[in-house]
Amino acid sequence: MSVFRLDKWHPHDFHVRLLNRATTRGKLHFGSRAFDCALGKTGIISQKREGDGASPSGGFTLLGGFFRADRLAKPASLLPLRPTHPLDGWCDDPHDARYNQLVQLPLSASHENLWRTDRLYDIVVVLDQNISPRIPGAGSAIFFHIAAPGFSPTEGCIAVSRDTMRHALRFARRGSKMWI
Repeated sequence: MSVFRLDKWHPHDFHVRLLNRATTRGKLHFGSRAFDCALGKTGIISQKREGDGASPSGGFTLLGGFFRADRLAKPASLLPLRPTHPLDGWCDDPHDARYNQLVQLPLSASHENLWRTDRLYDIVVVLDQNISPRIPGAGSAIFFHIAAPGFSPTEGCIAVSRDTMRHALRFARRGSKMWI
């Protein structure tokens, strides 16, 4: 289970708690409310590794993100958000110099396509997990994004309903952290 230090909490932080040790579902707490969320298919782990399917534990700053302008208006937020473009990707190949960074497609290295048809990345916020410094193999593309139907497990991201995401973005500020 995640351990939270109340002395590190900020009023605009987000807190993820497992429903129980045997689940990939949790509750995302912010403000005075709690919302359903999906977690990584192998739960939460303290030593994140590329491809382990786990959500990393720790406190991660919400850096900003992307939205599908062809599907929705720019969400209200104090976080920097920009429209996703069809050639946007995120490199998840630990052997590539662009590992865990926004890239332009096509790309021969392994990557996530940010322009998805399944609507999971209609809104996506980048968490600063393994961003600075970037350590090859320590996990990439850890996002806060829209959940699949039924809150099925993610590959390590935290996912919520579209309505919850819109509410969360209005609540978030520069410097907001997600505590997992």
